[in-house]
Amino acid sequence: MRTYHCFWLLFWAGQPHQSFLTSLSKRTSGFPEKGKVLVLSGNSRRELSRSKRSWMWNQFFLLEEYTGTDYQYVGKLHSDQDKGDGSLKYILSGDGAGDLFIINENTGDIQATKRLDREEKPVYILRAQAINRRTGRPVEPESEFIIKIHDINDNEPMFTKDVYNASIPEMSDVGTFVVQVTATDADDPTYGNSAKVVYSILQGQPYFSVESETGIIKTALLNMDRENREQYQVVIQAKDMGGQMGGLSGTTTVNITLTDVNDNPPRFPQSTYQFRAPESTPPDSPIGRIKANDADVDENAEIEYSITEGDGYDMFGITTDKDTQEGIITVKKALDFENKNLYILKVEATNTHVDPRFLYLGPFKDSATVRIQVEDVDEPPVFSRPAYIIEVKEDVPINSVIGTVTAQDPDAAKNPVKYSVDRHTDMDRVFNINSGNGSIFTSKPLDRETLLWHNITVIAAEINNPKQSSRVPVFIKVLDVNDNAPEFAMFYETFVCENAKAEQLIQTLSAVDKDDSYSGHQFSFSLAPEAASSSNFTLQDNRDNTAGIFTRKNRYSRHEMSTYLLPVVISDNDYPIQSSTETVTIRVCACDHRGKMLSCNAEALIHPTGLSTGALIAILLCIIILLVTVVLFAALRRQRKKEPLIISKEDIRDNIVSYNDEGGGEEDTQAFDIGTLRNPEAIDDNKLRRDIVPETLFMPRRTATARDNTDVRDFINQRLKENDTDPAAPPYDSLATYAYEGNGSVAESLSSLESVTTDGDQDYDYLSDWGPRFKKLADMYGTMDSDKDS
Repeated sequence: MRTYHCFWLLFWAGQPHQSFLTSLSKRTSGFPEKGKVLVLSGNSRRELSRSKRSWMWNQFFLLEEYTGTDYQYVGKLHSDQDKGDGSLKYILSGDGAGDLFIINENTGDIQATKRLDREEKPVYILRAQAINRRTGRPVEPESEFIIKIHDINDNEPMFTKDVYNASIPEMSDVGTFVVQVTATDADDPTYGNSAKVVYSILQGQPYFSVESETGIIKTALLNMDRENREQYQVVIQAKDMGGQMGGLSGTTTVNITLTDVNDNPPRFPQSTYQFRAPESTPPDSPIGRIKANDADVDENAEIEYSITEGDGYDMFGITTDKDTQEGIITVKKALDFENKNLYILKVEATNTHVDPRFLYLGPFKDSATVRIQVEDVDEPPVFSRPAYIIEVKEDVPINSVIGTVTAQDPDAAKNPVKYSVDRHTDMDRVFNINSGNGSIFTSKPLDRETLLWHNITVIAAEINNPKQSSRVPVFIKVLDVNDNAPEFAMFYETFVCENAKAEQLIQTLSAVDKDDSYSGHQFSFSLAPEAASSSNFTLQDNRDNTAGIFTRKNRYSRHEMSTYLLPVVISDNDYPIQSSTETVTIRVCACDHRGKMLSCNAEALIHPTGLSTGALIAILLCIIILLVTVVLFAALRRQRKKEPLIISKEDIRDNIVSYNDEGGGEEDTQAFDIGTLRNPEAIDDNKLRRDIVPETLFMPRRTATARDNTDVRDFINQRLKENDTDPAAPPYDSLATYAYEGNGSVAESLSSLESVTTDGDQDYDYLSDWGPRFKKLADMYGTMDSDKDS
């Protein structure tokens, strides 16, 4: 016969403030007087309870934040198998069992050991069971029950943000939405009014208001002006318990900013403005600024300036400085003081973003009068551009014109202008300029690989007044041409093993090119024609700007050839194609079976009929030294040899006599005196030449001196004046050669061609007085006269 046992669970709620019982139909304030008995028979879980009330035994409430000194009593477990002899043991498991909730294993009393907070955990699920203390086996099935924490008003409302920031346009209507604030209460919203929040405004009236239930802040005052006050700070309170006395509250701050609208027109602070502008002011140059004040900000304060009327409507312009909202008056055309020296303009300032809602406040524009006085100045030449950029290929021939700069004198006189290069910016004198037309040309070769940019300065100066000059930068960019051949990226010296196999890679080659390539460099590699067929190696172009050297045969011998020189031709793909021949040195070395080099020294071979390389070099050096000695000896003998001017005294034929007599240089002040050229009468008869040694002192033949020879001085002064006023003359350090000989010489002519103009015979006796250098002439002409007399 099978026996069924019952498990009674008795939960007591002796103190109403500690625990509560919930029925299926309604909530009550406690348990029945005799408690509740749950009979669990086998697996049927039959519940034996009073039929008068339907109690829900497994759900209870405990008050949170219990402040008593004793443990809070929860309830009691009891089984019908408990005879009171201590044979049964009650155990508790689930949420907080053994920590928050403990059970007396003998009596089944359950207690809470700590203060509970519903906001941390509102529900605890526990399981109860009775087991045989001796066998450890359960005598009843495990039962589950729930403990709910009953809420009290212990949490104040908390706003989602400590500080709210909001903005609305100024001049908004009453009731305009500003921002919505939200506060939450951690208390139970389903129990009482602990979590019912009501909003109110503590600070910010009468400008703003808040809806008590929604927390929406709205404007409460009409026509709030940003220009009067821009920032507002509003304090909002949220209070629970529906705002009743005793409720908890929290506050937050709302910073409200009034944004700008265009409700203020621009206004000039004065009605008339005065400006002065030199007539040399170049076009598009500013001469003054005016500003209309606008109380608005950002785009609402943006102003557009314009010239509406005036006699300078086409001479001047005005633009708006977007940063300062000022009107910048600029010169549109060149000013001429001689033509007109006073202009009167009417300038208007208008808002660019007009709000139609505020048109009733008046026109959003203002006007002012601007008077501009033109000043007379002597202006330097003005270049046509503020800077010049010239591009030239690096292979341009010397003296080729690469560009032109232009400058003009803005004055009415239109004085001619001459150009020059500031040599401080072109120390190497790579460029020069035509002083008349401003054409820049090269004077030295260009090389882009050496210098890509040349930055020079050109000076333009008035010829009549060189102090009036101006400068302009000229940036010359040298364009690349394919004028450099590719070459090896490094010096290649490799080795090949004596036991190498055919088609074995021994070296990979790469190349570089100093030139630029817009599409990327593409190099091709090949063996030189003289080595293509007879070489012991092959070259393979990898088509990626590299190439590999491969062996052509099996095994190499150091005794036959210790070093190979392999010529490699490298070409590029630019126009014109450039190529170069580079040499790869390949040494034959002894290697181990893994290809590691052991030794590359070639062993000396003895040839009975040959000479070693050292002996041949020694013989060659001896021959060179001998030749140098012979050449030096011959040069010394030639230097000592002298030849007479005239071999025989009897030889009276025409001879060309070379005196090899040079002037004395800068120290020779006696050989030539410029004073004699200007004043022939100032000849000092007693001065002797210091560049020769006189053998016989003689008196020179005196001829009648000419009058004051002023034509030389006049000629020189005339040429100096012409050169100074010539616009095509070189601008600096130039040598002007006049090639003027004068009207004649005090020594007159020594030529015998003029003798036909004389009626009588000439006397050549004075030749004997001229010294030994004229002795031969004296003998010739003196002899002829003697023969004629006889």
